[in-house]
Amino acid sequence: MEEKVNVWKANLTNGLILALVGIAWTLVMYFANLTFNKVQGYVFMLVQLGALYFLLKSYRDNYMHKQITYGQSVGAGVIMCLYYSICIAIFTYLLYSVIDPGLTAKQLAFAEEAMIKKGAPQQAIDAGMAFTKKIMKPEIMAPFSILGNMIWGTILSLVVSIFIKNNEGNPLIDTTEN
Repeated sequence: MEEKVNVWKANLTNGLILALVGIAWTLVMYFANLTFNKVQGYVFMLVQLGALYFLLKSYRDNYMHKQITYGQSVGAGVIMCLYYSICIAIFTYLLYSVIDPGLTAKQLAFAEEAMIKKGAPQQAIDAGMAFTKKIMKPEIMAPFSILGNMIWGTILSLVVSIFIKNNEGNPLIDTTEN
């Protein structure tokens, strides 16, 4: 009799691995003073795609007997990203409130400089900065990071699952004759 796999338990470790990759990347970028570099953000997208690919492939091969539908793969990816998002939210809170409370001020200065470079009028800059100061608090940023990471994780899962799905059937088990 075939054993049912609990997708939540099976993907807990993979979600934590994904979170460790994200935290390690963030810390490396932080210590290299590349936190506000756009290029590192794009490179991390590729790192996330690669990590999610290998983690979903591992789930498929180790828990699903190398057979997984697109929907099962997307579901597993979303669950991994949920675990990832929760861990990253906790890390974000710690980063901005304990590790470097001054990072918020640096980010505000970066945002203001970006608005100035775009040629925004002073009134728009003042209004934008007033709003940004309200939401740039660790207790607000952390929950919103869960939402943002879940949306991004779902998109990544939809893309990666195209390459992970394998529901052609096992020729040793499926003996349907035509």
